[in-house]
Amino acid sequence: MDIAALITWVITALGGFYMLGTWIQRGGIRQQQTGTSRLPAPVVFGHFALAAIGLVVWISYVVADRSALAWTAFGLLLPVALLGFVMLARWIPVHRDRTTAGAAAGPGAEGTVPAERHFPVPVVLAHGLLAVATLVLVLLTALGIGGS
Repeated sequence: MDIAALITWVITALGGFYMLGTWIQRGGIRQQQTGTSRLPAPVVFGHFALAAIGLVVWISYVVADRSALAWTAFGLLLPVALLGFVMLARWIPVHRDRTTAGAAAGPGAEGTVPAERHFPVPVVLAHGLLAVATLVLVLLTALGIGGS
């Protein structure tokens, strides 16, 4: 089960890294000053940093098989999940406004469009579902359910 958690975590991280790159490329950091982006940079980068640290801890667990590492990784995943839910809640209205604002914006309005509007829905959904699966697999492994 630890390898399954590792696989889901890595795939989740790839989707998250894609969205982070899209957000940065589309001006998410610059939009912090104007308030265009609904995703605060500290939340975005905190989510990324804690998830990356947790992944390193999980890899250490897979190698060393120390339960303290499994519980540490799980503990790191809890704030990652909380920050992820915060971002999802702030992204949903931006996504809903996509159709009306897209038609009205016209050419040259890229700076007024929130960077997170460019996140593909399938990537957001897959990232969230795989994140939940990862959290459950890490918890089950830490509890010793399903073997190591």
